[in-house]
Amino acid sequence: MLEYQAAKDLLKGKTILVTGAGDGIGKTAAKTYAAHGATVILLGKTVKKLEAVYDEIEAAGGPTPAIVPLDLKGASEQNYRDMAETIEQQFGKLDGLLHNASLLGALGPFEHIDIQSLEDLLKVNVVAEVMMTKALLPVMRKAEHASIIFTSSSVGRKGRAYWGPYAFSKFATEGMMQVLAHECEGTQVRANSINPGATRTGMRAKAYPAENPLDLKTPEQIMPVYLYLMGDDSLQENGQAFNAQ
Repeated sequence: MLEYQAAKDLLKGKTILVTGAGDGIGKTAAKTYAAHGATVILLGKTVKKLEAVYDEIEAAGGPTPAIVPLDLKGASEQNYRDMAETIEQQFGKLDGLLHNASLLGALGPFEHIDIQSLEDLLKVNVVAEVMMTKALLPVMRKAEHASIIFTSSSVGRKGRAYWGPYAFSKFATEGMMQVLAHECEGTQVRANSINPGATRTGMRAKAYPAENPLDLKTPEQIMPVYLYLMGDDSLQENGQAFNAQ
């Protein structure tokens, strides 16, 4: 998928929501989508980071983005319903949703799993995605073609020792994507997942502190699959698990 070449206007006229848009892959995806014509809704918990991404998109000549400050750990179903209503009022439809925000949590042996930390992680990585998707589906159905991308991991496809809660959450993410994709068959909404692989991000550095980040692909280098699945070249893809590298 790294060889996919997206047309410059691939996402022109589309409105796309990116979660965790303040740093790492989310920030890069938001800027990349804007560079290909999309109006991007930047969602994250740190307003200062979102404002910096907003400024970068504007400076690059992209369509004016929108900012939604939201802490996924504390957000309620009503928060998501209100957000969906605002998006519908402002944009009329939502063409794309990139579920990128995730917590890594603590890595360690199974018997050391802290239950409160597990619940917090599942709230962000799983429950928030359910609530957000549930609220946004009606406004996504107003788009001619809509794409939902879930962010997976290699440990969400094959469990690995010491990855505990993060791995559990990514198995749940894959299952959520498959259930949703099956329900969306024959409609204008499609759902797929991406495993970004080893990428030069802060989360990766936290998980592998001894690793040389210069050996890893940058978020920019894995964007082809993010563009492919968000644009109309992928209309036939639904319920598929993609690897970015």
